[in-house]
Amino acid sequence: MNDPEVRQLWYFVAVAEELHFGRAAARLGMAQPPLSRAIRDLERQLGVALLERTTRQVRLTAAGEVLLRDARAALEAVTAAARRAREAGRVSPRLRVALKADVDGGLLPQILDAYCADGAALPPELVLGRFGEQPQALREGRADVGLVLCPFDDRGLDREPLLTEPLLVALAAADPLAARTELCLADLAGRKLPGGSAASDGRPTGPRRPGAGWPASNLSEIFSLVETGSVVFFAPASVARRYRRPALAYRPVTDLPDSTLALAWPEDTSSPAVAAFVRAACTVAATRVESVMPS
Repeated sequence: MNDPEVRQLWYFVAVAEELHFGRAAARLGMAQPPLSRAIRDLERQLGVALLERTTRQVRLTAAGEVLLRDARAALEAVTAAARRAREAGRVSPRLRVALKADVDGGLLPQILDAYCADGAALPPELVLGRFGEQPQALREGRADVGLVLCPFDDRGLDREPLLTEPLLVALAAADPLAARTELCLADLAGRKLPGGSAASDGRPTGPRRPGAGWPASNLSEIFSLVETGSVVFFAPASVARRYRRPALAYRPVTDLPDSTLALAWPEDTSSPAVAAFVRAACTVAATRVESVMPS
């Protein structure tokens, strides 16, 4: 029995995600009949049915669900390998650092200074993205190391916690709750986060799918929405210090877990530059913790 080709996996994943041959064919930029034949050939090759087809719908079989999960991981690995090979072959390779702008616990400048002093350092390049995009950027080979808020999907990644700090709720200064010195999650009943979820559920990082449901692309836009009273937002204390505005109020939420900033990188990496960045980040974070410890 021959193993599936990468092309076949791309075809199958498109059909499995769309659950519609016409939409999958349009997504792949091909006609529907050859796509249908390719999926039938894949099923014959594997000796199992991957899809249940009726005149009304397409559904995954148990075997199809397993293949979808593993095919996604395999295609991620293939894409990441190609990107990393291209990056390694550059005349001037770089270390690509994924992060959400301003979500670095105030550590990034010191980390970069310490990293660039290491003999194994490559020139750093910041890869900015939305909340939650950084782990996927690492898995897909679009970044080499990332600063990520916990919790996050750490499949295929190593991690090291750097900094833990309180989460505050950002409210419009005119909000009646802003008159309180502290709040609990129950006080936020009926309030929404930027991703549309209920603030009282206590999920501070919003949607888990990268970029899903966000009506704003950066913190300035999010805080502009907060100022109008449209939403509230959970912000680490370091972000709250950077975004002080007269129309905003920050209040502690007593039953909201602290925010942890972590460093993440692909678990199979052997890059000396990544190792140098990890060393620098851990050293800077340890120094920061020691400096705020009570004497």
